[in-house]
Amino acid sequence: MAHNLNLTPKVNLALDEIETRLENAPRIIVALTGAPASGKSTLSTELLRRLHLKKISAAVVPMDGFHLDNDILDEMGMRARKGAPETFDADGFIHMIRRIKSGEPVYYPEFDRPRDISIAGKGYVSPNTQVIIVEGNYLMFDEAPWRDLADLWDFTIRWDVPLPELRARLIQRWLSLNHSSANALRRAEGNDIPNAKRIIDRTLPCDLILKGVED
Repeated sequence: MAHNLNLTPKVNLALDEIETRLENAPRIIVALTGAPASGKSTLSTELLRRLHLKKISAAVVPMDGFHLDNDILDEMGMRARKGAPETFDADGFIHMIRRIKSGEPVYYPEFDRPRDISIAGKGYVSPNTQVIIVEGNYLMFDEAPWRDLADLWDFTIRWDVPLPELRARLIQRWLSLNHSSANALRRAEGNDIPNAKRIIDRTLPCDLILKGVED
């Protein structure tokens, strides 16, 4: 979702920092974090495109593939809270980032939002990939066990969007998946917005903060 935002100056800032760090390392892992519906996927896609234009090998690894399955969430009584930190396989995700950090080849799951399921082995990170952009809500989140990730990143970006704008985007996200207006509002207000507030309140300091709205 582009949100009519001119990404170019923000992408340029991030690319300059990434290229500077690549001068001193064969590969770097970049954390791109922010609240749900802030536009992280849009930014990561554009970063990937621009890196490829510069002949830099890169991959985007979304955190969302580590959503727990709905059946497990039902057993936990957590289905209505899907998307909260407790509804992810955080330890599995951290283990994967450590494997990527070690340089070994890694297959990872991806989340299919329309079908509301994670698909195992959908993505792949080669040992030769120079830039790995990891995208997700809880990459710089000051709660256990998520805070263990902070030491694994080489560069961190926070995509910052004000809460009123996030609220509108979160409602629109559910509407775009064919939910009724009432259901979209209920899902956003009951779960997504509390998660967004929690992320904003408990974020760790990042190297670069970009505004996900027009300045």
